[in-house]
Parts: sequence; C-alpha cells; structure tokens
Amino acid sequence: MKDLFSIRVITSSDIPKLNKLFQETILTINRKDYSIEEVEDWASCGDNVSWHELFTEQHYILAENHEGEIVGFASINDIGYLHTMFVHKDFQHQGIATLLYQTLEKYAKKKGAEEITSEISITAKPFFEKQGFSVNEEQKRKANRLSLTNYKMSKRLK
Repeated sequence: MKDLFSIRVITSSDIPKLNKLFQETILTINRKDYSIEEVEDWASCGDNVSWHELFTEQHYILAENHEGEIVGFASINDIGYLHTMFVHKDFQHQGIATLLYQTLEKYAKKKGAEEITSEISITAKPFFEKQGFSVNEEQKRKANRLSLTNYKMSKRLK
C-alpha cells in the first residue's frame, strides 16, 4: 500500500478538500449503519469545524495517491487520543485506513503515549477491533442536533 499512497502532514490549503471528503464519506459510507437523518446531521458538523483550532490540538496527516488526490486523513494528539479518521468514499478497502492508523500509532509511541483512545462509529468499529482495540463503552454522542451511537475504544501500546 505504501507504494500506492503517500502520507504527509496536512496544511491549511487542504481544508476545503478535507471537509468535502469528510462530508461525502459520512453521507455514503456511514449510511449503511446510520439513518439518513443521522448522516445528514453528522455531515453538517463539517460546516462548523474549526480546522485551524484542531490543527493546534492534533497531529493531522493525510494519504494521497500518485495524482495528488487526497484519499484519506486522520489525526491524533500527543497523549494518544485519535480524533479523526476518514477514507474517501471511492477508495475504501485499499489499505488506506491501515496505513493512516499505523502512521498515527508510530507517532503516539514516539510521543510516549501508553494507549490510544478514540470514539468510534458503528461503521469503523470492526476496523479498529482488527487493529487491537477493545470497546470500553457504547455511548450516544451529539453530532449537530441528533445523538448518534458510537463506542469509546482503546488500545494499550507496548
């Protein structure tokens, strides 16, 4: 997969494309696990994201293909809270999430994090379980107007 996609740190000029990827992925991929009202509400959160603020709190990376198209992005902070991971709706099941995750895990270990924690959608739960995460708790989290089911999950780092 590393030959097909490259990883780099996100810049502010990437923001419009990240927002579009975020919204389109939720509206299509997450639709299999959430109602149309839920995905529309969740996707609308992209309209209110303070990306510049998130960039100061999280280490954001993206994956792009040889044409320079952004195919996924993810973020983690220095203590191991994984805030974001989205793979482009047209590039699912190509190893992009694994590549992003492995890059973030290396970053967290380098920063001395002892575990990675996150709040994981129903859709992403099987992927994170394959990465060694365990469910700590099922919860409801407010998107914009609606509360959606997701999972607090964690993985101890060696």
